[in-house]
Amino acid sequence: MKQVDRSHYDFARYMDRARWASVWHQIDEVLRLQPAQVLEIGPGSGVFKAAAGAFGLDVITLDPDPELKPDLVGNALTLPLADNAVDLACAFQVLEHLPYTDALAAFGEMVRVARRHVVISLPDAKPLWHYRFHIPRVGPFDLCVPRPFYRPRQHHFNGEHHWEISTQGYPLSRLCEDLGRMARLARRFRAPDHTYHHFFIFEVAPPASVGR
Repeated sequence: MKQVDRSHYDFARYMDRARWASVWHQIDEVLRLQPAQVLEIGPGSGVFKAAAGAFGLDVITLDPDPELKPDLVGNALTLPLADNAVDLACAFQVLEHLPYTDALAAFGEMVRVARRHVVISLPDAKPLWHYRFHIPRVGPFDLCVPRPFYRPRQHHFNGEHHWEISTQGYPLSRLCEDLGRMARLARRFRAPDHTYHHFFIFEVAPPASVGR
């Protein structure tokens, strides 16, 4: 379901420095996994596909809004792709736009169409203090410290996000357990320059071999 107009992704209002930093992590994580073909659900401004393509990634985009000009117009709950159709499926700051049970179903669809990996990022409401140090002969070092005495707040649907990590009812442990039933969580991290974005890298079990 369309939630925002295309103008939402205008450069001046959408692509601030923190979001640029998050896009860097998106591309970096996907490139590390060396996929031949990538499915991106919810392309938004289209920056990921454009930048990833410059580094040789073949990205197919899917979105329900034809105004965003995705490669495929479709619903994340019923992806119009065969099982194991792509090496990697990704969705950055997308699943929270669906009710939680639908988000889990959409993630299951991503696992179904991906042969090797699923990479996602989600909003995490737990505040972190970010510090950056420069160590001589080593370089920059990032340290993210959780703010003390954090109490999860109740999240109210704001027209876009139905839920966020670390709000009441949606602790990180619940999300990891629910998604972990469908794919193996290999790694996760908060983007140092945009700690609101929590990244998760999952490994998908290879398809069962067919007996001779």
